[in-house]
Amino acid sequence: MATKLGIIAGGGDLPVRICEACEESGRPFFVVAIENHADIDQLARFPHAVLRLGAAGKALKAFKKEGVRDLVMAGKVSRPSLAQLRPDAEALKFFATVGKGAGGDDDLLTRVANYFQDKHGFNVVSVGDVLGPTGAASGLLTETRPDEARQADIDRGLFVLKALGPADVGQAVVVQEGLVLGVEAIEGTDALIERCGALKRPGPGPVLVKIAKPGQDNRVDLPTIGEQTVERVSAAGFSGIAIEADRTIIVDRDATVAAADRARLFITAVTL
Repeated sequence: MATKLGIIAGGGDLPVRICEACEESGRPFFVVAIENHADIDQLARFPHAVLRLGAAGKALKAFKKEGVRDLVMAGKVSRPSLAQLRPDAEALKFFATVGKGAGGDDDLLTRVANYFQDKHGFNVVSVGDVLGPTGAASGLLTETRPDEARQADIDRGLFVLKALGPADVGQAVVVQEGLVLGVEAIEGTDALIERCGALKRPGPGPVLVKIAKPGQDNRVDLPTIGEQTVERVSAAGFSGIAIEADRTIIVDRDATVAAADRARLFITAVTL
């Protein structure tokens, strides 16, 4: 029998998909839904507890009480200030261990994963370890394909992200006619799409380009798109989405591609 899985759930559909996959396979699981980040209504039908982000001690106690062995971190979590976090004693121990060395989001999440694993004996796994292959091989996923100008925008976006990646800044960029309309920072991809929708120029719409950062820990925060991403991109007047082949999670690939085809958007996976 598979070991019991603990799910640290942030926002979006990915935590729900993991829960459903566990039910389908018969794997036991328990969810810690992060207050003000996770979609509590969607997760309410699964075994869960709702805890604030700074309550690390309660989360550890809940997982240990439930007999959890493996942990997966899934879903969007906006990085709070220390004052907003209100860390409990366990969280303060973590920050004392990390000190001031943590850099961007990916570095911090890797340190969180290592803390759970090295200090408390959990096995931190990736989303792919739970769901199986979640990405796409290199190539076009949709009926619509990028034209020469949109391909040039994709290439421009990849160039920008490769330059910014080593600084642990954002996984996404929006480009139109060679102009960078926006780079993802602390606000996240959804806010980036909305912001750039208001900045787009006349003519064919912008392109969202999303890739993993160089050396990114595959256990945490791999770039993710899904049907909601397609809906937001369509509403903002974009032309399509380019993702990194094999390293971008596609939540419910069939539904995501079908939504793009309905909206006449392209989704293409590129090899770096």
